Amino acid sequence: MSVRIGITGVAGRMGRTLVEAVAAADGVTLAAALERPDSSLIGADAGELAGLGKNGVAVSGALSEVIDSMDVLIDFTIPDATLANVALCAEHGVAMVIGTTGFTARQQQQIDDAAGRIAVCKASNFSTGVNLCFKLLDMAARVLGDDVDIEIIEAHHRHKIDAPSGTALSMGGVVANALGRDLAEVAIYGREGQTGARERETIGFATVRAGDVVGDHTVLFAADGERIEITHKASSRMSFGRGAVRAARWLATREPGLYDMQDVLGLKADRQ
Repeated sequence: MSVRIGITGVAGRMGRTLVEAVAAADGVTLAAALERPDSSLIGADAGELAGLGKNGVAVSGALSEVIDSMDVLIDFTIPDATLANVALCAEHGVAMVIGTTGFTARQQQQIDDAAGRIAVCKASNFSTGVNLCFKLLDMAARVLGDDVDIEIIEAHHRHKIDAPSGTALSMGGVVANALGRDLAEVAIYGREGQTGARERETIGFATVRAGDVVGDHTVLFAADGERIEITHKASSRMSFGRGAVRAARWLATREPGLYDMQDVLGLKADRQ
């Protein structure tokens, strides 16, 4: 049976990509397309917005009006909008794929609570390649240990509103966990002036916002005499779109709980 998918923010760059990804995937159908209630695109055909031609799915301005038509909602918007959708999906038993980043600890707790009622897949990045990088970073950190300096450099387009990116923070979290460090205590978000010598246990973050960069991430492990760089570069948002649709299809048969892309890809030994 085809998994019925709803997509929020369909007029945006990622929203249009998700509509295209659903159209290209097997075993899924686009059941609903959503935009802000005040959008001038309410009533427009979602397929036409994505440049695919008409698909018969009209853009809606209220999740409550279409929620019963879907099995899974994919949400790549902003924290406040996502949380409102989480509450409604939990009430109606609709699973969620969440690609939104920038949540506060309190907001994350609301998602955790909802995951007690519905299946939620939340990830900072839905690219298969990035999630493989997470595994490589864990391995590299455990092998190299405290003998290297670790820096994370990320670049995105000029329109991205949060920094560092959720993916960069996730990469930092993977490395910190592997080394037994608390990222909140060792992260350095930019340097300026007379900062003094670098402390070995710190993990530095550098952020670039420019042009139309889809997403570049590099984790640098630097020792005396050698360095290792693990890099992922996204040239198209479709890599994220395909991953999100794959997660939605996987999530449709899962029990309530909070999952991530590592679960979807079978990269966790404790969840198969």
